[in-house]
Amino acid sequence: HLTTTSHSILTGAYIDPAAGRRTFREYGEGWRTGQPHRPNTVKAVEQHLRCYAYPVFGSRPIAGIRPSEVQAWATGLPLAASTTRTVFNTIKAVFKAAVRDRVIAHNPCDGVALPKLPPRKVEPLTVEQLETILASAPDEYRALLVLAAGTGLRAGELFGLQVRHVDFLRRLLTVEQQVQQLAGHSVYVCPPKTASSYRTIPLPLVVIEALAEHLREHPGGRDRFLFTAPTGGPVVRTSFMYSTWAPAARAAGLPKGTGMHALRHFYASALIRGGLSVRVVSERLGHANAAMTLNVYAHLWPDDEDRTRQALDELLGGSCAPAVPRGRSPSG
Repeated sequence: HLTTTSHSILTGAYIDPAAGRRTFREYGEGWRTGQPHRPNTVKAVEQHLRCYAYPVFGSRPIAGIRPSEVQAWATGLPLAASTTRTVFNTIKAVFKAAVRDRVIAHNPCDGVALPKLPPRKVEPLTVEQLETILASAPDEYRALLVLAAGTGLRAGELFGLQVRHVDFLRRLLTVEQQVQQLAGHSVYVCPPKTASSYRTIPLPLVVIEALAEHLREHPGGRDRFLFTAPTGGPVVRTSFMYSTWAPAARAAGLPKGTGMHALRHFYASALIRGGLSVRVVSERLGHANAAMTLNVYAHLWPDDEDRTRQALDELLGGSCAPAVPRGRSPSG
């Protein structure tokens, strides 16, 4: 035994049994408060642990929690499949850190089966629905909704735009920050969601014209927010959703609970309809990878049978079409 222990110490594989006697709550709180999370993530992680993990595992020694127990816990969570996965990923991160700290030997979350996500099938807005939304919006925010439909920006990215981010000459928009809401109505400016969220987006003429008219009505310096709250400063998401988006969505007959992501879906569907590749659509949306884009929008691309027919018709239609005798119609 001493030889095995000595070897483990020398190779860095030693797990101190005393360390594993710390409770899951004790280790989890130390992990949570040491993470460089953004304020919104801080709130979500604290809620995941407090509401779902600590009531079951909080007082247990972290080394004594078994994979079968984690499986039973995950299966029994009274949450939607997507939320279950989010909560589970928080717990898994705690155990992963414990393995890295040599507190436990193995992560009991490894191999746990999670509920399958229901298939997502985005139904983009129609042009008529979009026109109704724009017609129903207050004048000061109509350009914001035109911009959302014409660029696919996330809500936080829209609210974080400043005048300097719009290049009217080259018709380009730069995304380099976003606005997130804290508890209550306070907001803060922070980097975009991921590294791929930093991007430059070409602006169609209809968006350029809407922004130019908006700035004529609401002039300001380069560092002024493009769209502001009634009291000044960046737009507050909850206030905007309640006072502007929800009434416009109702007027367009959208299902209750439909969010501004509907405009992002509209933009993506327009690009797909225009024949742009998966890679380009992914880059415009700021997705981390093309797989994420396909997971949401694959059903909007033409299927392989249609594309096969179209590709061959375009390539061979002229050279291989049967000749029609002069003076006779194709129908004979």
